[in-house]
Amino acid sequence: MTKTKVLLSWSSGKDSAWALHTLRQDPAIEVVGLFTTLNQAFERVAMHGVRKQLLLAQAECVGLPLTTIDLPWPCSNEDYARIMTDFIADVVAQGIRHMAFGDLFLEDVRAYRERQLAGTGITPLFPLWGSKTGELAHQMMAAGLRAGISTLDPRKLPATLGGHEFDAALLAALPDGVDPCGENGEFHTLAWDGPISANRWPSGPARRWSGTFVFTDLLPATT
Repeated sequence: MTKTKVLLSWSSGKDSAWALHTLRQDPAIEVVGLFTTLNQAFERVAMHGVRKQLLLAQAECVGLPLTTIDLPWPCSNEDYARIMTDFIADVVAQGIRHMAFGDLFLEDVRAYRERQLAGTGITPLFPLWGSKTGELAHQMMAAGLRAGISTLDPRKLPATLGGHEFDAALLAALPDGVDPCGENGEFHTLAWDGPISANRWPSGPARRWSGTFVFTDLLPATT
């Protein structure tokens, strides 16, 4: 059977990790690589604030090649469109016709991705789409996926939850109205362990800084 080759958008967080796990359960799909956009000036994942070093360690642990797409800072809409158009053209040239995303329910985000890929030869896939996020969060935890909050919006949840592990205690501490998976932008995570890798993904101590968002700088493990 010829498998469908899929490139996965990888944010470094739990949803990307779970999307990879889900895709790998489908015998008709072969995930052939990951891609991530980085803030070129800081060498960190946009919004998640995760260091490139940890991103590369994740890719090594899950056994997939990673393509990092450097975005200038600041990045205009024109620059972003040009850079992504070139990247997509390279993907098509490699014979890949599908890209997967870990989006859960935001219709505007899905529509944006579909518009960006329309006519490029790439079909977007959304393996987690429509998931009930409360159930999904517990499903992730039960399967052994581990992650910690790398970024949060202090207007929506306490800054003290920065760095908190994505676990039952976190779910219990979330204020009313905060999505259990942070899908509305309440928080973002760094995944460090899970069912898609035999090796624990390296992360160590953390430090925190604040601005419009609260970032927890999850550092590489020293051992």
